[in-house]
Amino acid sequence: MKLTLTLTIFLAVVIGGCNCKIVQFIFGDSLSDVGNNNFLSKSLARANLPWYGIDFGSGLPNGRFCNGRTVADIIGDEMGLPRPPAYLDQSLTEDVILSNGVNFASGGGGILNETGSLFIQRLSLYKQIELFQGIQDLIREKIGSKEANKFFQQARYVVALGSNDFINNYLMPVYKDSWTYNDKSFIQYLMDTQRSQLTLLHSLGARELMVFGLGPMGCIPLQRVLSTDGQCQDKTNQLALAFNKATNELVEELSNTLPNASYKFGDAYDVVNDVITNPGNYGFSNSDSPCCSFGKIRPALTCNPASTLCSDRSKYVFWDEYHPSDSANQLIAKELIKKLGFLKPNQTDASPPTPALGPSSDDDEQ
Repeated sequence: MKLTLTLTIFLAVVIGGCNCKIVQFIFGDSLSDVGNNNFLSKSLARANLPWYGIDFGSGLPNGRFCNGRTVADIIGDEMGLPRPPAYLDQSLTEDVILSNGVNFASGGGGILNETGSLFIQRLSLYKQIELFQGIQDLIREKIGSKEANKFFQQARYVVALGSNDFINNYLMPVYKDSWTYNDKSFIQYLMDTQRSQLTLLHSLGARELMVFGLGPMGCIPLQRVLSTDGQCQDKTNQLALAFNKATNELVEELSNTLPNASYKFGDAYDVVNDVITNPGNYGFSNSDSPCCSFGKIRPALTCNPASTLCSDRSKYVFWDEYHPSDSANQLIAKELIKKLGFLKPNQTDASPPTPALGPSSDDDEQ
């Protein structure tokens, strides 16, 4: 009888409870995508060809729009959190979710549903949140509502979108938003939408959440090559600054008004702008053109096997026409960590930090 009672209690703990890890749930665009778009067969925004991923694990394409790690990868490493797999990865199970979290980020995705429609297939932020709700249902069935609520409230959340809403929407005349709004009203439209999305995430359990700001979008190689003089496009940069200011105010407001919310805004605009302006001060030799390109044939909208690589990838700020290199992402991540004072789960201010994993470590394989 005693043995039976003990076994019953043990099974109740295993089946109905969860000694859950603290994991990440990441919502974003191509700057955070770790492979979701590779499973969208009709998407025109995929990082599924060489030389993407050349400095990550096996060196094969893995869905990241970079030669190595994303900023979210590096921050998660510094915090001692597992790297979440892509939502559309076929190996995703309830146990994987409980151990590693999920990355919903999708190249071409935006805050707005209409953003990035020229890419045909992409996951907008609302769609990513909808998929997250489906994940919640699975976990509740697995461990019960009480433990699931605890799991989701203890998790860390990253929301990193916005650049496509400008570059692949508002600043392109083919999109209706480009003639429906002016600069001020479009940013207000984004803030109203973002407010609803971040509030929805809070209702789904998000308590510790970071929203990434935008960098100087007008200085990415694509914007330079489309300008008349090859310089940064000031209008685009001003939009990024206005977006950051409004988002910072929104995040601060929500953090102060939503119950138990700890929402933070991660702004690395100034340091990235300084890197681009003074690359030599940070160990870079090039900040205006992509490492992976077709040479003088510009713009090359994607990196592919026919592309030519720069001789030293660590010296280039940009990997392709749109995205920073692993070295630049490392610098951006360090700036955000320094500004926001990230700590590992259960770490105190006196605890020493652990260095982030290098881009070619075997641990980087996923």
